Amino acid sequence: MALYKVIKDSEIEIIKEKPFKLEKEIQAITEKNLSKIFNLILVKSELSINNFRLDTLAFDRQSNSFVIIEYKKDKSFSVIDQGYSYLSLMLNNKADFILEYNENTKSNLKRNEVDWSQSKVIFISPSFTIYQRESINFKDLPIELWEVKRFENNTIAYDKIKTTGATESIKTISKKDNQIKKVSNEIKVYTEEEHIQKGIEEIQELYLKFKDAIFNLGEIEIKTVQNWIGFIAATNFVDFEIQKKAIKIHINLKKGELEDTKGITRDVSKLGHFGNGDYEIRIKDDENLEYIMSLIKQSYKKNKNQYGY
Repeated sequence: MALYKVIKDSEIEIIKEKPFKLEKEIQAITEKNLSKIFNLILVKSELSINNFRLDTLAFDRQSNSFVIIEYKKDKSFSVIDQGYSYLSLMLNNKADFILEYNENTKSNLKRNEVDWSQSKVIFISPSFTIYQRESINFKDLPIELWEVKRFENNTIAYDKIKTTGATESIKTISKKDNQIKKVSNEIKVYTEEEHIQKGIEEIQELYLKFKDAIFNLGEIEIKTVQNWIGFIAATNFVDFEIQKKAIKIHINLKKGELEDTKGITRDVSKLGHFGNGDYEIRIKDDENLEYIMSLIKQSYKKNKNQYGY
């Protein structure tokens, strides 16, 4: 996507791309801004384990899982082969990854506190080939591709490569590849469709009504983890936990930040719960859809503005 700037009298001028010379440039910018770009925390840069060198080891506190990030400028590598090699390395050396986390974050993370099933690999590159883009077209692949571009006005854009209507499972090719089969047995990618299917038909329709309303707010991404579907604009602003006959909505604002004049939210700041934020609403119908959307919009604006969007 081309970028332009207005110079005078509504005339525009294209902003030229300023290519990265080295992978290290991409790595330095990404690691310094991991929380803003991916909502991850940095564990270690340049981690060496068993003759492998991982560019960046990060941790996702929302899913309690590790994320491996690799930076590429060349286009001659297989994202599937390399991604599954890294995931296999992680699953075979869990204690080493936990040790790195504890030593570098001054924490006391225990093995059973990590959700290894939601581990994933992110590849970041200025561009990917058509073959690489097509190779990730599976509905349950624990690998993401992100393109990064820098422009002459000091603007940097990170764009996730989206799968195009993926319906095939990676397990269909795992029969021919023992490494993919082994990793797939332990790692589970949760899809939006799986969450939706938890509810009866009325609940499924109710979720889709809210989804349509939320997507009208602006440019939004969806993130699915084991227990909820998250809607993201810079970071999560609302999460949906779909149950058989109800939906729990978690609004990602801290206690005291939400203006709820009708008092329909529940304070869960001191309770264990799925999703993000201190406010919860349990719904079974669309009676308060517009009002609930006004609450969600408060979170959308605050979380989006938090990162200067």
